[in-house]
Amino acid sequence: MTWMGTTILSVRKGNQVVVAGDGQVTMGNAVVKANARKVRFLSSGNVLVGFAGATADAFSLFERLESKLDQYPGQLQRACVELAKDWRTDKFLRKLEAMMAVVDKGVSLILTGTGDVLEPQDGIIGIGSGGNFALAAARALMDQDLSAEEIAKKSMKIAGDLCIYTNHSLVLEKIDIKEQL
Repeated sequence: MTWMGTTILSVRKGNQVVVAGDGQVTMGNAVVKANARKVRFLSSGNVLVGFAGATADAFSLFERLESKLDQYPGQLQRACVELAKDWRTDKFLRKLEAMMAVVDKGVSLILTGTGDVLEPQDGIIGIGSGGNFALAAARALMDQDLSAEEIAKKSMKIAGDLCIYTNHSLVLEKIDIKEQL
């Protein structure tokens, strides 16, 4: 699935995991907002989520994920699998067009409306229209002496330079893994 209108990137390196998102919202070929916030914390700041897709769908999915996290505290994978099951089978939810990057101190996951819960083997997630550009840039920078945050910023800039649905208005949030252990 490729979503037109956003880029979300997550990078896990060293003692950090970050999720970054651009701020551009489009309707067709017109930019309607340049500073949307597509990355946010859930579960009392222990889980970080980035969203690519329709805005109303994002709010529905954030609420559902928060509920699953409350139901399965400290079990991000379980909460995500349960959400993916609901997303795929529920009459209302299955119509939501979206992808989510969901991370905590231990795991990075991609969730889709087709029931996928995927854990990338390299700790890097790129979703949305510019996701592959950001993903490729982040993979190329992983062996450099850069933090997860620095890699995400550079990669999102590259994605913004290449993808017409991605801008340079960046929202980046991070979890310091050392503090959470």
